[in-house]
Amino acid sequence: MSPAPHSLLSSRRSRPALTEADAVDIWIARWLKVRRRDLIQRYACDPRRLYEIWQEERFAGSRAKALEVFLARFPSLADRIDPGAHVRIPKAPHPDQLQLFN
Repeated sequence: MSPAPHSLLSSRRSRPALTEADAVDIWIARWLKVRRRDLIQRYACDPRRLYEIWQEERFAGSRAKALEVFLARFPSLADRIDPGAHVRIPKAPHPDQLQLFN
């Protein structure tokens, strides 16, 4: 039996706000290919909070700190990750494409 929706909301509210240490762990989890869904469940947060971290709108500099920790913990995986900034790919067509129909 699944938990009632109100109990999920109350458990999300009881979780403290994400910290910089959480942001570092979220970056490392991303490089280790942990599913976004699992991160949302682990940190009991809205998915937008993850993207704020990955776009460095919150906790600026956390990616650099996470990279240092990642390289210390997993040196053999250094060549298998892309430590670059998160790139958002919008689903909407680019406005320049509309010129093709004029």
